[in-house]
Parts: sequence; C-alpha cells; structure tokens
Amino acid sequence: MAVLLEKISNLLQSKLFKSGGIYTISSIVEKAIPFLLLPVLTRYLSTEDYGIVSMFTVLVGLVAPLVGYNGHSAVLRNYFKEDINIPTYIGNVLFILSCSTILIGSVVFFLSDFIASYSQFPKDWLGTVLLVAVGQFTVNIILVNWQAQDNAIHYGVFKILLTLLNLSLAILLIVGMGYGWEGRVIGKVIAVTLFGVGAVIILWYNQLINFKIVYEYIKHALSYGVPLIPHVLSGFIITMIDRVFITNMVNISETGIYTVGYQIGMIIGVLAGSFNKAWTPWLFEKLNEGDEAVKKKIVRFTYGYFVVIIGLALILSLIAPWFMNFFVGEAFFSATSYIIWVAIGYAFNGMYMMVTNYIFYEEKTHWLSWMTFIAATTNIVLNYFLIREFGAIGAAQATTITYLMQFILTWKLATRVHEMPWLFRKK
Repeated sequence: MAVLLEKISNLLQSKLFKSGGIYTISSIVEKAIPFLLLPVLTRYLSTEDYGIVSMFTVLVGLVAPLVGYNGHSAVLRNYFKEDINIPTYIGNVLFILSCSTILIGSVVFFLSDFIASYSQFPKDWLGTVLLVAVGQFTVNIILVNWQAQDNAIHYGVFKILLTLLNLSLAILLIVGMGYGWEGRVIGKVIAVTLFGVGAVIILWYNQLINFKIVYEYIKHALSYGVPLIPHVLSGFIITMIDRVFITNMVNISETGIYTVGYQIGMIIGVLAGSFNKAWTPWLFEKLNEGDEAVKKKIVRFTYGYFVVIIGLALILSLIAPWFMNFFVGEAFFSATSYIIWVAIGYAFNGMYMMVTNYIFYEEKTHWLSWMTFIAATTNIVLNYFLIREFGAIGAAQATTITYLMQFILTWKLATRVHEMPWLFRKK
C-alpha cells in the first residue's frame, strides 16, 4: 500500500501530470464553448439555426487542413533538431500559409454555389470560413511553440482568453443584440482573427519569426505537412461528414439536434485530446532514450489508459440523460439518444491517439494517411447505409464503428513501424 501511495504521489508531482493538467483545463475550457452555450443557443436559436451553425463548423473543418498544409505540425516535430533554425522555419511556414490561402480562397469562390447548396450555409458568408481557418492556423503556430517549450501556463492562458472572448461575443450578439445564427459566426470570426493576429505579434516580439525565404525549409515543411492532408481530411470526414449526410438525407433541423448530442458525447474526446498534448512530447523524449524498462512502463500505462477512457465514456452515457432535461431547450431533448454512441466512439479515438504517436515519431505519416483514408471511406459508406436504414442515429453508430476500426488498424501499423513490448511478460 505504501509503495502504491508513493507511486501516486510521484505521479501527481511529475512534470507530465502538472503540464497535462494545464493542457486539460485549457482544452476543456476551449472545447466547452459549444457545451456552455447549449443552454443559450438551444433556447434562443431554432433547431434549423443550430444546424446552420453546425454546418459552419463543418466547413471550417474542411478548409483548415488545406490552409497552411499542416505547417504547425512540422514546427512541433522539428523544434528540437539542431540543424533547423526555428524562427526561419516558422517564417517559411507562414509564407506557405499566405500562398495556400490565396489558392484555397480562389477555389472556394469558384465553387461557392456548389458548397452552399450541399451545406445549406449561405453563400455570402463563405468568406468567414476562410478567415477562421487562417486565424486558427496562426494561433496553432504559437501554441505548438509553447507546447514544445513545455510552457503550459502560456499555452493555457492564451487558449482560455480566446475561449472567453469567443463565448462573450456569442452571448452578446445572440442574447443582447438579437442576432440568430449570424451572431455565433460573427463572434467566432472576431475572436479567432484577433488572437491570430496577436499570435503573430507575440512570435515577432519574441524573435520567433524570420521571414527569410529558405526553399529547403519550404520543401521540408511541405514534405511533412502535405502527406498529412489526407490524414487530417480523413479525420474531418469521420468527425464532420455525418452532419452533411443528415442535412441532405434527413433535414438541417435534425442536424442541429444531432450536433447537441454529439457535443456532449465528445467530452470524452476533449479529455483524450488534452492528455495527448502533454503525453506526446514526453513520449518522444522517452523513446529517444531507448530504455527498454521505460518502454514496458509506457505500455502498462497505455493499457491502463484504455480501461479508464472506456469507463469514463460509460459513466458519461449514464449521467447525460439526467441533465439533458434541464440543460437544453425542449426542442433538443431527443439529442440524448446520440450520446452513448458518440462517447464510446471518442473513447476508441482516445485509444487511437495513444498508438498513433509512434507513427508520428517515426515520421511514417504517409502510412498513417492511408490508414485514416480507409477509415474515412468506411465512415462515408456506413453513414449512407445506416442513416438510410435507421435515420440520424445511424450517423452516431457509424462514428463508433469507424473509430474502433481506425484504432485497431493504426495499432497494428504502430507495432510495425516502432517496436514496443506490447506483449511483455512480467519477470
């Protein structure tokens, strides 16, 4: 018992646990925006309005990976390489952002009628999608810098302030000024744009941007980030395409109801993603050491994590219906039926994140892209047939099945690209 208490005490005092706590809190606050706004939005917006807000989120998720080509991921992966000058590297990543923004903006303009038709998001508002995607990219640049430096406090404060502004503007515009779905979109645009500009200013002030063009860095960033585009887009398909199917196969009002249930079930995904932000730098550091004893401890911890994340999903599924009756507006009560499927799905996604880190570590992102492409393709097929057969609940079921399959396939790939004692034997 004394040994167990000592281990728990060491864990609580560890740098990983403290950083993880800050990352978790900041990410929970950020992801809590839709959750905290539920009592307001589900009472001041119709189910159709909420569906339009949901489709705005879908479009941002589609455009974001194409803007900047995941350059922020390349910054994080190469932060500690001695042969790379990070300020110059960041400057070249921002140059890539500028070029890609012009390209994607042109595509959105020429395809605006098609996009508006299938998303049922107003054509005249499509420019806001691009603004948010660019702002999020520059915010991510400074966040990965702080993450690499293990500066969890700056990371957390920045994200929380952005979240608070986003939340405040939404309430002001919708409740105070009587805007509908437009208030939510305008608030998001203002908050992300201001903090995106602020991120660039902070980086410049701290001499972390050098706008000297180095073609080797551009090539390097693109070679790392471009292969991730299918991976990220596949992730978008898995998490967002269900709303597109529901909008077109059921109606946009049901999309609004489904999104409410999805946001509650996604709490598990928030917890998993927050922990992974702290876990990844620590894991990469330990893998560099190549200590077999440490690897066994990592594996034991990973198995324990699997049990905990599934348990949390089940607990959320049990308690969620209890507060739905007073937390959301009456028109959204039926969202309860979606929660258990989404929560379990995101538990599998949390397990996936634990094993996919080995693929990122070995820089085998092209293989990861293929795996996630398979999962995304499966998700599209499942959404179509399950929604056609069971209605909108089929979309939630497709999410669960897809994440389970993605976890299993990715774990199998991880065992091939990086050796870990997954089948260790106790001595």
